[in-house]
Amino acid sequence: MKFGKRLKKQIVESLPEWRDQFLSYKELKKLVRLISAAPPLPDGVREYGKAEADFVYLLNNEIDKFNNFFVEQEEDFVIRHEALEEKMKEVRERWGANGSEASETKYKEEMAKIRKDMVDFHGEMVLLVNYSSINYTGLAKILKKYDKRTGGLLRLPFIQKVLEQPFYATDQISKLVRKCESMIDVVFPAEEDLAERAREARDAIVVAGEGIFRNTVAALHTIQEIRAGSSTRSPFSLPPLNLPESQLIQTIQLNSIIPTN
Repeated sequence: MKFGKRLKKQIVESLPEWRDQFLSYKELKKLVRLISAAPPLPDGVREYGKAEADFVYLLNNEIDKFNNFFVEQEEDFVIRHEALEEKMKEVRERWGANGSEASETKYKEEMAKIRKDMVDFHGEMVLLVNYSSINYTGLAKILKKYDKRTGGLLRLPFIQKVLEQPFYATDQISKLVRKCESMIDVVFPAEEDLAERAREARDAIVVAGEGIFRNTVAALHTIQEIRAGSSTRSPFSLPPLNLPESQLIQTIQLNSIIPTN
């Protein structure tokens, strides 16, 4: 699938409030076409003018947009993770140790709410990792197109700049994903089989009235495609995704059980 179509598909499958935060790939492509269509000067150098200035300006604006959105989401995730940990501790201390039938019922009710919040939370973090991957890939591709069509050398210095940006650094969010996966293992008892976990997850995965489960699975597939090993890999490619025992893989397994319609 061509990147433009993949990006468009990913935007549609993302959360509604995220959709205007992705790379303006179509607009950047239009500017590249305008720049490459500029007539060459006698010495063979193209006169780019306004279109090139607009291209660089839009690139920088896009990076600012990515950073602002990514950092805001990341900060919110840190707060939500701490709140979930505190809530789980509170429920265990208040209802988990009593032993009465009423307390056991209340404990199960409260843990079911926590399960829902955790699954939603985990899904949103996967979407943010994908957000970083697909926007970086889009920048690398549009810069490659620019250099190829114009003879310019913008790609290398610009990518070096991108590698230092907050939206590219996913270490913290990846750590939160792993912590959330450990919490999920706690709130989904080990004796429950996958089908039972899937049935419970089906009711849990709703964010702002819209299902997040399919969005998360679609994002995971996109991350795997973008980061997959390839003979055409270059220094500008993202590293391969390595999640041998990740809860993300289980997300796909759950999806194979839960109907999507």
